[in-house]
Amino acid sequence: MTRITLPWPPSVNRYWRSVNGRTLVSREGRAYRAAVLSEVLLQGAAQHYRGRLRLVIIAHPPDRRRRDLDNLVKAIQDGLEFAGVFEDDGQIDDLCIARAERMPGGRVVVEVEEVE
Repeated sequence: MTRITLPWPPSVNRYWRSVNGRTLVSREGRAYRAAVLSEVLLQGAAQHYRGRLRLVIIAHPPDRRRRDLDNLVKAIQDGLEFAGVFEDDGQIDDLCIARAERMPGGRVVVEVEEVE
């Protein structure tokens, strides 16, 4: 099992942009992917899982604003894939996300493990 602490992600509404009829990762999304890569390398968490996966996400919001937790998942998964933690987010068979206490700046703690 790998545990990685990541910065608070942009919501899915800000992760993507439509340009000339094409959907692209936004500037904010690209910056988040780079931040995830940096954290994965700093924390020594580049496992590159190839099998079926369980992903547990504990979300520590930065403030009291109302948020839909499911809007966070795609940025986190894409960031982890970009960082090489796993090959494709299609490997994830079991996904759990929970809200925890607020923390200044916000953060997410992600646990990744192979399942049989």
